[in-house]
Amino acid sequence: MNLAQQILFFFSALGAFNGFIISIYLLSFKKSKSVTSYFLGLLLLALCLKIGKSFIFYFYPTLPGIYIEIGILGSSFVGPSLFYFIKSALEQNSKVSVLQKWTYLFWALAIVIPSIIIPFDSRPDIWNNYIGTIISVQFTVYILLSGWLLRNVFTRLFTAKEKISSTEKLLLSVFIGNVIIPATYKLSVFTFFNGPCISGALFFSLILYLNVFLFISRRKTSNLFSNVQDSERYANKKIGGEQALTLTEKLKRIISEQELYKNPDLKLNDLAKKINISSHQLSQLLNDNLGKSFAAYINEYRINEACQLIATNNAIKLEAIGYEVGFNSKSTFYTAFKKLKNTTPTLYKESLGSTQPSLNL
Repeated sequence: MNLAQQILFFFSALGAFNGFIISIYLLSFKKSKSVTSYFLGLLLLALCLKIGKSFIFYFYPTLPGIYIEIGILGSSFVGPSLFYFIKSALEQNSKVSVLQKWTYLFWALAIVIPSIIIPFDSRPDIWNNYIGTIISVQFTVYILLSGWLLRNVFTRLFTAKEKISSTEKLLLSVFIGNVIIPATYKLSVFTFFNGPCISGALFFSLILYLNVFLFISRRKTSNLFSNVQDSERYANKKIGGEQALTLTEKLKRIISEQELYKNPDLKLNDLAKKINISSHQLSQLLNDNLGKSFAAYINEYRINEACQLIATNNAIKLEAIGYEVGFNSKSTFYTAFKKLKNTTPTLYKESLGSTQPSLNL
C-alpha cells in the first residue's frame, strides 16, 4: 500500500476498532445495563462487522467469502438494532421482548443457513443479487419505522415550538448517522474517496468520533441508559432540571399518544412503569417540579379533552363525555371541571353556543 492507502486504512480501521470496543463495553462491562444500552451495543457491533468487511475487502479483494458472510450477517442486524434502540429509549422498556429475540434469531438463520448451503465463494451472484437485496430492503423498512418513531421529535426540531431533550438529540444523531453511512455506499457523490467500500468506513469513523462524547463523556445522558433498578436507587434524590425536563416531555408524549388519561383506573404506579421510574420519583416530579398532584395532572388532560368534545360534538350528552374522557362518575367529572374551568360543563356548553353567530332572517 502507498502512503495515501495507509492513511485511509488507518482512519477507517480505527473507527471500526473503537466502535467494536464500545460495543463490547455496552454489552459486557457496563455496570448498569439497560435494554437501551444493550441495543446500542448490538447496533455498534453490527455496524463494525459491516464496516470491517467493507474496508478490508477494499484493500484485499481476494478476501475469503466467510468474512463477507460475517459482514452481511452484521448488516442484517443493523436495521433491527437501530429500531429497537430508538424504541427502547423512547418507551424505556425494562426487558427484551420475545419478539425482539425471535427477530434476531430469524435474521441470523437467514444468513447462516445460506452460507452453509451456498457459500459466497461458490455463488457470489446469489449473495450479491438476492441476499444483499433482501438485506437492503429490510434495512430500508427499519429506517422508515425508526423515522416514524422519531416523527414527533423531527416535528419539534423543525417547528422550534418546543426544545428537544438531550436524549432525543442522541437518538436523532444515531438515526441520521445510520442514514448517512449507507448513503456513502450508494451515492456517486462519495466516489472521491476512491470507492464506496472505503467511503462508508471513513464516514463511520467520522460519525463515531463526532458523537461518541454524547454516549461516554457526558454525565447528563445517563438517563438514556438508566433502568428500573437505577431509578429505585436514586428515588430519594431530588430530580435535576435536565432529567426533570426529559421525564416531563416523555410523560406528556406517552399520555397523549396512548391516551392513558381515558383509563378511569389509571394509577400512579401504572404511569410510573410507562416511563420506567419509581412511583416515588413520579410523585416527586409532579409535586416538586410541576406543582401538581397526580389526580390534578391527569384531570387536566381529561378536562381539556372534554372541552374539545363539548365544542365539536353537540349530540353527545355531557355525562357521556365525562365517561369518555376517563372519569368514573358524573360527580367527579363535574367537580374536576368546575375546579379547572371555574364553571360547570353545562354553562361551558351554553357559553360556546352564545358565541356562535346568530342568523337573523
